[in-house]
Amino acid sequence: MLDVAAAARVSVATVSAAVNGTAVVSPELTARIEKAIRDIGYKRNTIARSLKMGTTRTIGLTVADITNPFFTDVVAAIQEVLHKAGYAVMLCSNDEDIEMQDEQIQLLLDRMVDGLIIAPAGDDANLERILSGTNVPAVVIDRICDGVDTDAVVLDNEQGVFDAVTYLLGLGHRRIGYISGPLDTSTGRDRLTGYKRSLEAVGVAYEEALVRRGDYREAEAYRLAMELLTLPERPTAIFAANNLMVIGVMKALRDLALSCPEDVSVACFDDFPWADVFHPQLTTVAQPVQAIGEHAARLILDRLERKMDDPPRRLVLQGRLTVRNSCRPLLSNAGS
Repeated sequence: MLDVAAAARVSVATVSAAVNGTAVVSPELTARIEKAIRDIGYKRNTIARSLKMGTTRTIGLTVADITNPFFTDVVAAIQEVLHKAGYAVMLCSNDEDIEMQDEQIQLLLDRMVDGLIIAPAGDDANLERILSGTNVPAVVIDRICDGVDTDAVVLDNEQGVFDAVTYLLGLGHRRIGYISGPLDTSTGRDRLTGYKRSLEAVGVAYEEALVRRGDYREAEAYRLAMELLTLPERPTAIFAANNLMVIGVMKALRDLALSCPEDVSVACFDDFPWADVFHPQLTTVAQPVQAIGEHAARLILDRLERKMDDPPRRLVLQGRLTVRNSCRPLLSNAGS
């Protein structure tokens, strides 16, 4: 900075003001300083600046599975809002591993991030301990962890599945297979509750044999779908609790030479870009991924920019049933 000041024929204080935006510098002096910076090849020491200013203008973001299109789209929406506000994003993906998640959060805190946005891997008691031990504001998205007292943006998962399974019931299906997410996550539990509630609403008995506990991954869903589809009396419809698992279901149908929806109707939670180019086009519960990301980013900015110390806020958004042609009516059962 001394060299830049000498080359631009200004004081070090003026260079600092121009570089850090801490005071008004005339356009003429700013142009001289910028030319000197280019000529000398000066690079600002962001670590030193962060220590001095008490902020890194960086938000830590950790998600369960970046390969899942849901998280990819949410991350993009978060980054768009934060970039416009002058913040960078430091992204981690923990592969649904709670221990890795906790390590990543600690790593982000060690890097002095100004805030955290977390899509929890599960109901982790360590998450409560880590967050309660820091003054860094945090926002939880997608899943809720009991005891974690932070702002949150989630979906009404129970209602989303209720709407979709009610639609299948309205088509006459009574044996509806269900592949759930992990039941140690709030989304896994709430979506299963929605399935059960939809059956109860029309007087259809819940059958444990038609439910399989999945892990939100394609490979396990394939195995579980094979189990359901080879039952002595197979289900006439299958609902998968997320978008990756429905791919496993479709592969199982293919390998058993079954057609969708002629032999088995299929629907899933989470819309994704290629759902309407599948053959058949998939009926899904679409999450408002753009809104989830935008709300999460704005909540963390409220805490940082407006110095908010209000009680934690929980935003619950609604999904949308998107009916395509992967489900067909069972006319013979419609009145049963």
